[in-house]
Amino acid sequence: MGKSLLEEFTEEDLWKKYREAKDPKIRDAFIRQYAPLVKYVAGRVAVGMPHNVEFDDLVSCGTFGLLDAIEKFDPEKFVQFKTYAVTRIRGAIFDELRATDWVPRSIRQKTREVEDAIGALEAQHGRPAKDSEIAAYLKLDQTEFNKMMRQITATSILSLNDVWFSGDENDKVSIGETIESPKSLEPEMMVERDEIRRVVIDIINQLPDKEKKIIVLYHYEDLTLKEIGQVLDITESRVSQLHSKAMLRIRSKLTNVRKGIM
Repeated sequence: MGKSLLEEFTEEDLWKKYREAKDPKIRDAFIRQYAPLVKYVAGRVAVGMPHNVEFDDLVSCGTFGLLDAIEKFDPEKFVQFKTYAVTRIRGAIFDELRATDWVPRSIRQKTREVEDAIGALEAQHGRPAKDSEIAAYLKLDQTEFNKMMRQITATSILSLNDVWFSGDENDKVSIGETIESPKSLEPEMMVERDEIRRVVIDIINQLPDKEKKIIVLYHYEDLTLKEIGQVLDITESRVSQLHSKAMLRIRSKLTNVRKGIM
């Protein structure tokens, strides 16, 4: 059995060859090499999604992201392809989720209401808002507020990938990217994006202790929600709820930053 291209040549050489000739055999070799990465990213996205979002559909969308990454990757940018591809794969998946508008409009409205309440309360008190305070602000009892938060939980992973900064089509940055992979950014964009990342990290450091731990363990340490639950000795569903709450705080504060309040 003959050697594969990736066994015959270094990956660096193959990228150079592909940039020069766009040989479909080289492209196919890269697809086979990085197909597991698509499943990995799809698996991460699938966490917390409602049951009507199929894992195989996420993989299919992610594959388009991988193809896009292969076509647009420039090895001379001094960025590892794996790092670059993760951003493209995730972006393709979330673009499709947005296109299908899987989050009901009523849930989007509730999410905005909670974000606004958090923003107003934390600006007023100068500390993280308590659940009881958010509920009172929204004129809900605790049971109603808890129900609302359970409904919002499924949107929290998607909200992390909302575009925070956008230059041209190839220079979009999401909140999640500023947390997860700041070193994958293009050198000419580093100053502005590093400032965004600094703001996000500052916001994370202001989170209540358990929410901050969840954000760090999930987005920096790459633990699953189940693994985080084991570390913190709480249920996976509780981890998901706290992650959602943390994301609402982050989004609310970033909205204030955009408005020039902070």
